[in-house]
Amino acid sequence: MEAVYNSLGLQATTFWTSIVANHSPQKIEFVGTLLIQIFCFWVPAIFYLLLDVIAPSFSQRHKIQPAPKQPTRQDIVRCFTVVAQNQILSSVLHLTLLSVTSRAGSGSSYRIEKSFPGAIEIIRDVILSLLMREALFYYSHRLLHIPYLYVRIHKKHHRFTAPIGLAAQFAHPIEQIFANALPISLPPQLLHSHVLTFWIFLSFELFNTVTVHSGYDFFHNKAKMHDLHHEKFNLNYGSVGLLDWVHGTNRLEKKRSD
Repeated sequence: MEAVYNSLGLQATTFWTSIVANHSPQKIEFVGTLLIQIFCFWVPAIFYLLLDVIAPSFSQRHKIQPAPKQPTRQDIVRCFTVVAQNQILSSVLHLTLLSVTSRAGSGSSYRIEKSFPGAIEIIRDVILSLLMREALFYYSHRLLHIPYLYVRIHKKHHRFTAPIGLAAQFAHPIEQIFANALPISLPPQLLHSHVLTFWIFLSFELFNTVTVHSGYDFFHNKAKMHDLHHEKFNLNYGSVGLLDWVHGTNRLEKKRSD
């Protein structure tokens, strides 16, 4: 077994070394990030949508909200269109940023080296990125619930009171950039993380956001907290729940009696 692991490790190292040697840092960052978007966001989001067809009885047993609240086919088509537009927007902005950094001689936004990052470095950077992402997302999300910004920007996302996986990125373009994309991409950039560490963090965040918007109660009821946010609007603003606990927004406020 050890020989198999060593062989796989050697093959992975050779493959990665070849990629770094034969492609520009900008191309590696862009193509790798796009592939992560496809496999960790689009694939699971579409899988969750197809559960009604693939396993209808299983789907009905695990859906959090009842059938009358579920989005219509027209809602789903509209969601797909908007999310595809946001994906294109994010990709265009990513390419623009890479073009600017290339002209400035900076290369990739992350470290791209022939060697793999160490396990301790990966764990450290992922944990720090999770904490920074929680802060960036929590406060930007609460800001979007200010009435002025909610009506003009964030209300679009809350059109899905019974969310689906794709609805994680059903958002106004401003929200897509400042609340969805930047809180994930910025922390590893600030830490000057290895691009592979960034991709690990991105994979987790994308799969997590699809799952919490899926409308299903599996994965230890992962979706219930955010599902309640879409239903009640005034609690569970964060990603991991840490700042909701700190600020007391992890539970509904009791109505005061006169």
